Amino acid sequence: MTNLNASHAHRYSFILTGIPGMPEKNPWLVFPLGFLYTLTLLGNGTILAIIKVEPSLHEPMYYFLSILALTDISLSLSTLPSMLSIFWFNVPEIVFDSCVMQMFFIHVFGIVESGVLVSMAFDRIVAIRNPLHYVSILTHGVIGKIGIAIFTRAVCVVFPVPFLTKHLPFCHSNVLSHSYCLHQDMMRLACGSTRINSFYGLIVIIFTLGLDALLILMSYVFILKTVLDIASSGERLKTLSTCLSHMSAVLLFYVPFIGASMIHRFGKHLPPVVHMLMANIYLLLPLC
Repeated sequence: MTNLNASHAHRYSFILTGIPGMPEKNPWLVFPLGFLYTLTLLGNGTILAIIKVEPSLHEPMYYFLSILALTDISLSLSTLPSMLSIFWFNVPEIVFDSCVMQMFFIHVFGIVESGVLVSMAFDRIVAIRNPLHYVSILTHGVIGKIGIAIFTRAVCVVFPVPFLTKHLPFCHSNVLSHSYCLHQDMMRLACGSTRINSFYGLIVIIFTLGLDALLILMSYVFILKTVLDIASSGERLKTLSTCLSHMSAVLLFYVPFIGASMIHRFGKHLPPVVHMLMANIYLLLPLC
């Protein structure tokens, strides 16, 4: 039976969703989506170029920023093919294996981005609590090992997901809720038990994004404790200002993610267009 389900899944295809109820207006979304993707690629590419050519930016904080920019570009390129297929070429169909591959890369780079935000929080702790040893602690070798560890963690935790998905039987509707493939969206269409997939997905979220959010929160507790020990109010503000860009990145990543998760779990009665908008905001907003 498993072999039959697997062979059936390989011949299966999904229909990606543009704007529910407004298919005739989908081509017009090429322009705003194209602008967002162009802004993402140019913005992050500019960051990488400036950091590379400017020697004064060859510091740990900017190396982590470079990793974050590369992650944003990779995540953007992971969703670009399906977006163009829907809104430009009006071809919403995607074969099963391509959908699974896109799902894999989207989840991997999402977890990588969360890990980079944790490493940037660690960077701020070291810079504020041990400024004299900042460069000696976060050497090029240490930063490289942190980057490899972040990527390895993401690949390892997401690696079982495609295999779990390929063993799901799909025999009902093949219309996905979003313009790209996600694990939870594909599970919704399965006509068999998804208990293992759901349990594993919950474990991954708790021990990656959930743990990362907790570590970031704890890091800012240490940072605030250190800042409050500074006598001068001007120095306090100056020190906290070095964390503003990181705090903004954290909010842009976690707030849309939490909003999309809450709507996906508790907003099933809401119109499909709400789910589509929240899913795209969750994916596109942090990239900009």
